[in-house]
Amino acid sequence: MSRKRIAVLASGGGSNLQAVLDHFKQLGDKRAGDVVLVASDRPDAGALRRARAAGIRAVTIISSHTALGDELEAIVERHSIDMIILAGYLQLVPAAVTRAYAGRMINVHPAPLPEFGGAGMYGKRCHRAVLASGVKMSGPTVHFVDEVYDHGAVIAHWPVPVREGDDEGTLAARVLRAEHLLFPRVAQAVAAGELPLLADGRLGRPYFRDDAAPPPFDPELDDDTLGRQLDAARAAQINAQESRIPTI
Repeated sequence: MSRKRIAVLASGGGSNLQAVLDHFKQLGDKRAGDVVLVASDRPDAGALRRARAAGIRAVTIISSHTALGDELEAIVERHSIDMIILAGYLQLVPAAVTRAYAGRMINVHPAPLPEFGGAGMYGKRCHRAVLASGVKMSGPTVHFVDEVYDHGAVIAHWPVPVREGDDEGTLAARVLRAEHLLFPRVAQAVAAGELPLLADGRLGRPYFRDDAAPPPFDPELDDDTLGRQLDAARAAQINAQESRIPTI
């Protein structure tokens, strides 16, 4: 199986980029893709520094933050990109790119969708909205990307408890830890072609079975244990597909 050439777009420090790189390294020859390009709308983004440290091509996208660099459409075409990962990228992706990469572009959002999504809903704003709503669960949502902010088909969501006394900082830290575990696993599945997007924009098959979803994120557990919970839930879905058990 030839590995997908993946571009990661990021506006900030790149911790989700690092999580993807670490997960792919752990998978070794089983990984379905390689991150060959990291692009940012901010020339000083930490994600670009992480890319250079890992020997990955790092480029700047023209934006309101910089006149240097190139248009995104030209960048991905020049580097023969097969799949795009948005890892804290705060710009709206041009429609020409979202159409060209339909079913091959994913994003992670730090709260449930569609309840806490849309233009302007990112970072602390998301967590502030979650806390103001009084809900008991938040958590990362991984979804395909289309022309609208936080609108594409949801692939996976992992509930993360909102604790009494939480502020946006404590909740953000808990959700980010869950993102670092969930997002790279979904990226691997998409790169492997396991999650087709239908012509009508719906997910062709679920990432988790409804009756075998992972338990809510437990911050008292270590990352290895939490990762095994995610892997077990994903394996249940794969086994159901192979056994031709209806899951949708």
